[in-house]
Amino acid sequence: MATSTVSSVPLSLSDRLTAGIIALMIGGFLVFGAGLANSAVLHDTAHDTRHSYGFPCH
Repeated sequence: MATSTVSSVPLSLSDRLTAGIIALMIGGFLVFGAGLANSAVLHDTAHDTRHSYGFPCH
């Protein structure tokens, strides 16, 4: 039977606050940037991204 050990690294308060602020900024951008954008703009952005990866979409 195999056992695994998990070790954790304690983070300081400033590290946790930094991670939390970054997560809030990304979440805020997703909600307000993508949520309130014109649907045609989002479609064109997704379309261009697919083409940049070489994925055919038509």
